[in-house]
Amino acid sequence: MFKKVVLRILFILFCFHVASAQLTYDSPESVGLNSNDIQTQVDSIMHYAIIEKAFPGAQLLVAKKGKIIFHQAYGYHTYDSIKKVALNDVYDLASVTKITGPLPALMKLYEEGKIELDVPFSKYWTDWKHQKDKKNITLRELLAHQSGIKPYIIFLNEALKKGKIKRRFLRTKKSKRYSNQFYKNLYIKNRFKHKIYRKIKRVKADGKKEYLYSGIASLIYPQVIENITGVSYQKYIQENFYDPLDCTTLGYIPMHKNFKNAIVPTEFDTIVRKDLTRNWVHDENAALFGGVSGNAGLFSSAEDMAKYMQMLLQNGSYAGKQYFKPQTVKEFTRIQYFENNNRRGLGFDKPLIGNDTLSIKDSYPAPQVSSESFGHSGFTGTFVWADPKHNLVFVFLSNRVYPSRTHRNIYNLNIRPKLQQVFYKALKD
Repeated sequence: MFKKVVLRILFILFCFHVASAQLTYDSPESVGLNSNDIQTQVDSIMHYAIIEKAFPGAQLLVAKKGKIIFHQAYGYHTYDSIKKVALNDVYDLASVTKITGPLPALMKLYEEGKIELDVPFSKYWTDWKHQKDKKNITLRELLAHQSGIKPYIIFLNEALKKGKIKRRFLRTKKSKRYSNQFYKNLYIKNRFKHKIYRKIKRVKADGKKEYLYSGIASLIYPQVIENITGVSYQKYIQENFYDPLDCTTLGYIPMHKNFKNAIVPTEFDTIVRKDLTRNWVHDENAALFGGVSGNAGLFSSAEDMAKYMQMLLQNGSYAGKQYFKPQTVKEFTRIQYFENNNRRGLGFDKPLIGNDTLSIKDSYPAPQVSSESFGHSGFTGTFVWADPKHNLVFVFLSNRVYPSRTHRNIYNLNIRPKLQQVFYKALKD
């Protein structure tokens, strides 16, 4: 009897160790894969993508069973072929911010009973209390894009008149009232965010309760998190997640952090910045919040993104620290409204329903990913995905918006699903 108890304890300790493992580098062969086959296929896809100007450069990191089995860089920062992509380069994550910034904070507050998924969100965002079309929308509906709120508002239009900057909102010199930095020589009026909140108060929800992707609510999550915790949003996520995970590059406003890492440029902005956007957030709405927003604004290296996704893959545990209860991760990463043909989890994206029956051209992401898998993509050309069933983390970083967001061959050529498919076809388990 005593021997059985000891064996049971040892088994539990072993399971805990595996579940809270820390990423290490190893070869594809260490997990039963053929490195030559993988290398040949990835090289081919990446080189073709660069030739076809899907992006000037990119990097790919894949981890299997807690081991980083592939991490390579391709191409250059720009098409002038001057600066090669390096493995520690930092990228503008764009909408991947949604699952790496406000979402872990909301998950933690939910776990602590400080925020509820199925009560009217107007309980936490009182601007909506008397808005008939929004007063009963829940956080679950918002996170699953089931709220009916319109997809996007270009708030930059409020700061421009006939394409020229309104001086009452944007200044070239920092001051007490203009301390939020929009770009290297531009400062946004501190109270401009309240103008954004007023427009969000009036934004329409169609009441249809069906899938409609909207990034509007993510703009207000940081303020909600601050209101509930009494701590600044940046400090809260830094202290609760990024610092303990040792994600040294993951964060907002990288220009202020004196990184040795190069920060990959995004788009040449012909409207306001009149410059190649480098070191500052690409998304204009996030820039209007001084670069700190729930919809965009985070920057990261591939390694730091892999740590974060591995933690989620391991049911909220990493390197011996438990960040979330397993049931919290499972709740947020499951499909919420399957009956409405809405594939989304809570904040997390999911494979298309019936994805495994689709061709690589029609699938999202690769047809071989499991239904338990989850992740998110970003407008700048980023994509992160975790698959618990196959114990696989996939991190792809690029600047496909260089020199212009009109470059869409990353989608037209199905580059990311094809890269992902390489590793799934190589799996032996």
